[in-house]
Amino acid sequence: MILIQASLGVSPYNGCVRVTIGDLLEQGTRALIMAGQTSARLDARVLLGHVMGMEAAMLFAYPEREVSAEQGQQFLLLIERRVHGEPVAYLVRHKEFYGRDFIVDERVLIPRPETELLVEAALEHIRRKLHTGQVPIVADIGTGSGAIAISLALEEPRLPYLYATDISPDALEVAYLNAKRYAVEQRIRLLQGDLVEPLPEPVDIITANLPYVGAEEMDVLAPDVLAYEPHLALFSGPSGLDLLQRFLRAVRQAGTLKEGGWMLLEIGYAQKETLTRLLFEIWPGTTVMWKKDYSGWDRLLQVGI
Repeated sequence: MILIQASLGVSPYNGCVRVTIGDLLEQGTRALIMAGQTSARLDARVLLGHVMGMEAAMLFAYPEREVSAEQGQQFLLLIERRVHGEPVAYLVRHKEFYGRDFIVDERVLIPRPETELLVEAALEHIRRKLHTGQVPIVADIGTGSGAIAISLALEEPRLPYLYATDISPDALEVAYLNAKRYAVEQRIRLLQGDLVEPLPEPVDIITANLPYVGAEEMDVLAPDVLAYEPHLALFSGPSGLDLLQRFLRAVRQAGTLKEGGWMLLEIGYAQKETLTRLLFEIWPGTTVMWKKDYSGWDRLLQVGI
């Protein structure tokens, strides 16, 4: 048996105690519940699994396994940070997206499950063009961690290259780490700059998960999102539409999208009507399609020209 000095405020122990996986999971979960974290049990499992390098199934299978003092203290420190609201993805420095782990930290937005709908739709358009013998040029605008562009590159190896732009050089550093991790750094052409401005040529397919949260919605955001995720990647004017409007006009005016091309955008839950009007104002005669997210909101906007 080993000893662990449990000195943090979230610790259920006083002095030196012997601890097991089961002990830490129970007490870490209790501390998170007391702090009001709604996913306390899952968070505790993810954090302890990260510390010990074990899958959740292994934690369940061996609750009596002893934990080293170093691992115990590391887990308690992570629990302490989570108690204060820091997102789990930032604590463990990765997040699953489209079946793969991506490096994330405070420089980029944490990928969300609903964004996988954008990847699925983009793959449909890409493969439709490939089926006709055309190799489409694809660009992901506001790429952040690179999760969208890298997923497309990995799922469709017939694409020789994809563009990925971001205004934040810090975000592009994270995207490069992810591209290198999956050995697609030669195929993902990372470009720093505003929206479509850095693109060197017109493209066939554009994907974008740009900031679409309004400053008016700050009060309804989860506290950990508001406190820790980059506001540059979240907010866009009072109603969340400022950047999306500027983006649509920029694509149109610059001729970024080829004839017969498609643009796929993740949008806010209440933005469908406004964006539809704007699109028909900018591009009369375009094809506009919508897809709902897992909660039933119109989340994915698809525009064909």
